[in-house]
Amino acid sequence: MAEPHDLTALEQAAAIARGELSSVELVEHHLHRVAALGDTVGAFVTVTPDAARAAARDADAAPADGRGPLHGVPTAFKDLTLTAGVRTTFGSAAFADFVPPVDADVVRFMRAAGMVSLGKTTTSELGCSLYSEGLVAPPARNPWDLAYTAGGSSGGAAAAVAAGLVPVAQGSDGGGSVRIPAALCGLVGYKPSRGLVSGGPLGFGAFGLPTPGPIGRTVTDVAALLDVMAQPVPGEPYLPPVAPPDGYLATARAASPGRLRIGRFTTPMLAEEPVHPDCVAAVDRAAALLAAAGHEVVDVPAPLGPAAWPLFEVVWYVLALSPVPPERESELLPLTRFLRARGAQISAGTLSATLGELQAQVRLGARRTADCDLLLCPTLAAPQAPVGWFTADGDPEADFDRQRRFSPYCAIFNVTGQPSVSLPIGTTGTGLPVGVLLTGRYGDDARLIATAAELENSSGGWDRHPAIWRAVDSANVNGSGVGRSTP
Repeated sequence: MAEPHDLTALEQAAAIARGELSSVELVEHHLHRVAALGDTVGAFVTVTPDAARAAARDADAAPADGRGPLHGVPTAFKDLTLTAGVRTTFGSAAFADFVPPVDADVVRFMRAAGMVSLGKTTTSELGCSLYSEGLVAPPARNPWDLAYTAGGSSGGAAAAVAAGLVPVAQGSDGGGSVRIPAALCGLVGYKPSRGLVSGGPLGFGAFGLPTPGPIGRTVTDVAALLDVMAQPVPGEPYLPPVAPPDGYLATARAASPGRLRIGRFTTPMLAEEPVHPDCVAAVDRAAALLAAAGHEVVDVPAPLGPAAWPLFEVVWYVLALSPVPPERESELLPLTRFLRARGAQISAGTLSATLGELQAQVRLGARRTADCDLLLCPTLAAPQAPVGWFTADGDPEADFDRQRRFSPYCAIFNVTGQPSVSLPIGTTGTGLPVGVLLTGRYGDDARLIATAAELENSSGGWDRHPAIWRAVDSANVNGSGVGRSTP
C-alpha cells in the first residue's frame, strides 16, 4: 500500500472521502515528515502543528455534502502571504516577529475549501530574488540534490512539495517566483492570468506583475488548487478573466485543448546568454510530444528581447520599496538594500515613462506572436544553480545580474499578464529536473491547462520523486547520500 505522501493531493482527498484516511491522520503523517526533513530542505520558516491539528479535526467533522475536491488535504502558505495570527516574516529579519491581523484572500479561500495549513514556507527577502537564502530560516534546498537551490521566491513551497512534506502549496509569482522553483524541483508551477487570483486585501496590484499561484506534482492537483484560489473579489484592480463553466480541474481531466498552433523559441528575452543544452533538449522533447498530439509547432522569434531589461529593471527596483520600519533597514540583506537604494532614486515621472515604454514593447511582442495559441520556451537558461552561487562574490549588483542571466524568460510573462506554467518535461544527465515554459494568451488559462495536462499524459506523467522521499527516519541526510538524484 502506498504511503500517504505518495498519494497526490486529489488522491488524498478521495481517501478521506472514502473513509480510508482522516484529515487528522494525513496531517500527523505530514507533520512527522516536516519535523524530520523540513530544516534539511529549508522548506518552512514557521510550523503550526497545533493549529493544523485543530483544523484537521474540523475538516473531519464537516458534513460530507458540500466538501470540495481538496477537503482535508495538508498544504502550506508562502511566508510573503498574510496569515492572521501566524508569524509572517516576508523572508526578512526586519519582520522576524511580525504577526498580521488579517488573512490574504487566497488564505481565506483555501481554508474555506477545507485545506489544512502546516505553516509558512521559506521565501526570499521581500520576494526580491529567485533564490530563498535569508536570515530567518535555513536556505531552501532542492530535494533532488541538497547542494542546489530550490529557487525563489517560492523556494520553500517547492522544496516542501518535492520532498513530500505537503502535496500542494500556495506560492506567488512576480517575475517567475512560482515557475522557477517548480522547474528546479521537478514540479508543476502555474502563474495565472493577471486578475484571475486576488492579491488582496492589501497592496496596490504592483503594476500587475505578481499573482498568487499553485505549485504541485501533477497538472490536475494544480488545477484543483487554482479552482480554490480563483474566486472573484470586489475591488480588485484587474478584471478577472472568465473561468471555464466546470472549472479548471474538469478542464485538466478532459485534457482536450483542440488542435493548436504553438510557437517555439529558445532565444533568451532579458539577456544575451547561452542556453544550456539540457534546457534546449527539454524544449525539443516537449515540441515533439506536442507535434505528435496533432498540434502545429513552429519556430517563432522571441516576443521581446534584451532591450526590455532596462525597463523591467526600473520596475523591479521600485517594487523592492516595500514599507520597512526605518530602524530595521540595517537588518535587510545586501541585495535588498541595493535594490531599494536604486528604487529610491527613481522619480515618479521616470517610473510612469518606463511603464508606458514597457507596455509599448508588450504590444510589439504580442503582434509578433499573434498567430500562436501558445508559446513554448525554456523556463531557465541553465537547469540548476548551487546554494550560495548567486551571492558568492558578495556584490549585490553582480548577484542581480546573475539572476537575470539565469532566468531570462519568466518575467516577461509577468509584464504581459499572460498565463504561464513550468512543466517538468526534461532531466539532466544526472537525473535532475529540467522545466519548460508553456504560455497562453491572456485570459485563456483553460486552454493552457488542458494542453499542459495533455502533455503530461503523453509524456507518461511527471510524479517522480527524489531519494529523500524515503528518508523520513532521519532528519540529517546530508552525509548519507540521501538527497542525491534518482529517477
